[in-house]
Amino acid sequence: MFELRRLGASDLLVSPVCLGTMTFGQQNGEAEAHAQLDFAVSRGVNFIDTAELYAVPPAAETYGATERIVGTWLRRQRRDRIVLATKVVGAGRRLGWIRGGSPCLDRDNIVAAVHASLERLQTDYIDLYQLHWPERNQPMFGQWQFDPTNERSGTPIREQLEALKELVDAGKIRHVGLSNEHPWGVSEFLRQAREHGLPRVATIQNAYNLLNRVFDYGLAELCHRERVSLMAYSPLAFGHLTGKYLDDAGAPGRVNAFPGFGARYQKPGVPEAVAAYRALAREAGMSLTRMALSWIYHRWCVGSTIIGATSVGQLAENLDAWSGPLPTELIEAIDALHLRFTNPAP
Repeated sequence: MFELRRLGASDLLVSPVCLGTMTFGQQNGEAEAHAQLDFAVSRGVNFIDTAELYAVPPAAETYGATERIVGTWLRRQRRDRIVLATKVVGAGRRLGWIRGGSPCLDRDNIVAAVHASLERLQTDYIDLYQLHWPERNQPMFGQWQFDPTNERSGTPIREQLEALKELVDAGKIRHVGLSNEHPWGVSEFLRQAREHGLPRVATIQNAYNLLNRVFDYGLAELCHRERVSLMAYSPLAFGHLTGKYLDDAGAPGRVNAFPGFGARYQKPGVPEAVAAYRALAREAGMSLTRMALSWIYHRWCVGSTIIGATSVGQLAENLDAWSGPLPTELIEAIDALHLRFTNPAP
């Protein structure tokens, strides 16, 4: 069993490992998904993360499928024993099948998204409701440079928070969080909340792994000082940090099942970095998977790590990596490799 951690300044107490669900409805059917959920709970996981967008890669045919699958499982659980997180789709991506083809983060869209998620999830409330990505111009999902020429109009942050406050006051959501955010955005959400008596963000869900430690550069200090917890996603870098693609570039997995998805891991330098980390793991007498997960599980800046799987066996291996923190000398060796292979997949 895990010792529960508090998310940010909220009253949410969660397991340090969270079950991600974006394979449900695409790579996993309902029975397989429910088996994963049951197994995770049996191992002490009380934190489930999903999104209206899922399954992933996003498609009209699978939109909302993941929440529906989680919902049929959730209805037979003690609701107060599960911390449930989901997300609302923002603007800036081609998602013509969502809310009339104009998803954004204005009041009407946020309210409609929450009500639809509650129906699919078969619950009266959402513990943590997250904005899936910023509505404003920002580099995301493999982009790595801010480009001011891409500026676009969007819903002001204060208006987003006002819509969320309406839902908090109505008891539909308990706490709010951000995802795929950057230092300016986190700071602005905190400032607007403080100045106008609006909900304070409790979490930020960003990619974080041995190939992508961008969070360490600015966001780590900001979130520590402001009590915003990191929910780290993609801890195995879409399977790259298992090492399987080094041995067989065509190995089964999300990378090959959905060509072009996960572009951040297709950058130069990724194979070399993975090879170096695998050699280090082998020298330490463990698998690369275990080293990569144990490193992030026990990282001081991580509130909870979101793991995903396509089988109970894979999920068990990921949970087994919790066994204990890595030795200090191995962490130092990991940091040394990071200086040689700095963020090849931002």
